[in-house]
Amino acid sequence: MAPKVPQQGVPVMAALSALVAVSMSLLPIVPAVAAEPESPAQASTTSITIGWAGDMTPGSKAGNPGHGGRDLFAKVRRQLQQPDLMIVNLEGTYATEGRPTKCDGSTSGSCFTFRAPPSYAKALPWAGIDAVSVANNHTYDYKARGLAQTRAQLKANKIAYTGMAGQITVRRVNGIRVALIGFSPYSRNNNVNDIANAQRLVKRAAKKADVVVVVAHLGAEGVDKRHTPKTAEYAYGERRGNPRAFAHAVVKAGADLVLGSGPHVLRGIEKYRGRLIAYSLGNFAGKNFNTRGLGGVSGILTVELTKKGTIEGGWFTSVIIGAVSGVPAVDRQNRGLKLVRSLSRQDFTRTFALNANTGRFTN
Repeated sequence: MAPKVPQQGVPVMAALSALVAVSMSLLPIVPAVAAEPESPAQASTTSITIGWAGDMTPGSKAGNPGHGGRDLFAKVRRQLQQPDLMIVNLEGTYATEGRPTKCDGSTSGSCFTFRAPPSYAKALPWAGIDAVSVANNHTYDYKARGLAQTRAQLKANKIAYTGMAGQITVRRVNGIRVALIGFSPYSRNNNVNDIANAQRLVKRAAKKADVVVVVAHLGAEGVDKRHTPKTAEYAYGERRGNPRAFAHAVVKAGADLVLGSGPHVLRGIEKYRGRLIAYSLGNFAGKNFNTRGLGGVSGILTVELTKKGTIEGGWFTSVIIGAVSGVPAVDRQNRGLKLVRSLSRQDFTRTFALNANTGRFTN
């Protein structure tokens, strides 16, 4: 079934009714704000659209979103429902309160744990999210117990997940088999620092699926880390991979799409061997991030791929995150699009030409 595309319009003014009475041949009024790009027509066996929206925390001590977690996604629900397969990075847990936690005994002022009630996982399918990556530094906040509860809730709500060590998740989307592989700098996940193993996993996935998607949580953190370096990156004493080396290696091994998160700020998009690498979609939703300034400038990336993994095109929708609420909303000022276009041109020799107004691109 083709994705539903919301249409925007303007309120009908009282004066219009008088004009209509004079002539039925008047043309429709053009919206003052450009309508969102329509998703291209989909053939179930030839192409699909895959969406990616970066880092999301479902709740924490800072507060849980209202209406069972739905308030976190309500303002971008229509956008999340457009792709055939919508993916986010789940930075947190759906777990009951309890111990142990990863911060037990820690004297660091930078150790945080994120948790929402297990029932809040129901908000994911309601919002239009189909899959999540659990490869990051927060799905183990409540240790094995919290992770087990989280995985159980994802399964109960039919949300595909990936990221555990050795895990390759295959989901059939409109007749096309899509393999998802999640990576992070941690041993419980597929490790971004072990590039040889990453290539082996991608090659295995390519034998099981038509399209291979790598989701990676890597890189340094902070609004000053928006440029993608050519060397390894570190944060909090951890080696968090060499983003370019990792992404290029998995593409060479057969990955069709590489989706990044971790820096908590948008980064550029690279075109490498005809494949798309989005190095970071920044923050997406949750009270736990620094969403002031560039930390709150974000987006939703949608990519259309054929059954052979060839990129046909796609679009970028700018999102702005509430500095206090952590709730994302469509940004009519297109700040995310402007930033991604600028960073892509500065950091990479080859990229995709995102339209400055609509965010659309072709291969």
